[in-house]
Amino acid sequence: MTRILSIDGGGIRGIIPAMVLAEIEKSTQKPIVELFDVIAGTSTGGILACGLCVPNAEGAAKFSASELVDLYLHEGQRIFPYHLFERFTEHFEAKYPASGIEQVLHEYLGESRLGNVLTELFVTAYDIERRKPKFFRSRDARQDPAKDHLLWMVARATSAAPTYFEPFKLPGADPGDYEALIDGGVFANNPAMCAYVDGSTGPGQVRPEGVLLVSLGTGSQNRPLMYDRVKDWGQFQWTKPILNVTFQGISATTHYQLEQILGNDHYFRLDVELTLASDDMDCTSVENLRKLQLQAAKLIAENAEALNKICGLLAML
Repeated sequence: MTRILSIDGGGIRGIIPAMVLAEIEKSTQKPIVELFDVIAGTSTGGILACGLCVPNAEGAAKFSASELVDLYLHEGQRIFPYHLFERFTEHFEAKYPASGIEQVLHEYLGESRLGNVLTELFVTAYDIERRKPKFFRSRDARQDPAKDHLLWMVARATSAAPTYFEPFKLPGADPGDYEALIDGGVFANNPAMCAYVDGSTGPGQVRPEGVLLVSLGTGSQNRPLMYDRVKDWGQFQWTKPILNVTFQGISATTHYQLEQILGNDHYFRLDVELTLASDDMDCTSVENLRKLQLQAAKLIAENAEALNKICGLLAML
């Protein structure tokens, strides 16, 4: 049976799936890379996926899931730095400089490459010049040196959320060649369906009974866009809200599709409505980080039975 882990995008809210994964590691006493055959992620989920798969000098997992929780707690403000004039400048350029997130990713992932990760890795991005999805696959990287990108660059590309960070210019194999990439969330904020199809052995081989898929959300938004407020909005006002609507709509649609295909025995979706914490992707205040942890704890407590079942199945396989 193919065991697939999929992690949504959601910026700083990635702390929620990171805490769920830490609970799974605590229960099974095994690192996530030993429990899943494929780990897929988009945006912050892509960062988590890369962090879970990167090896240390001894060839074991470099980071536990709980250590990646600390990434959000300790590095969030370096990735999303507050500056006094951000409300003005964000309408004319990317809200945040890329230097912060690139420094953090390079420090955590070092010079590791896509081809030497510890389990199969699947990360999404979107090529804005060629106008097509970009899939980073570890198996492709092992077969083709031109696709064996530095892991920090993979993480940077998948998390280049429009309006938040500038696109990432991924160097190509030939001098002057490149790919201009943005956040894979624009088409697969929940990459579970992509991972399900990609995790099969080939065309016509996707069989629900041969898959265990665990899909982790980063908290569903509940802030309404009231009709009377938005009915006269134009392009300027819709720029940020439409991104959030798109991300959440894609995640919900993917969940619906997989629920119908796989059913409750082979598919588990764990997410929580953000009733305490902010649904902003970049709110890194101490108070909101604490609330995100509380939301994750609530998710874990309310899904104790499902988590026990997941851990039991993973331990058997």
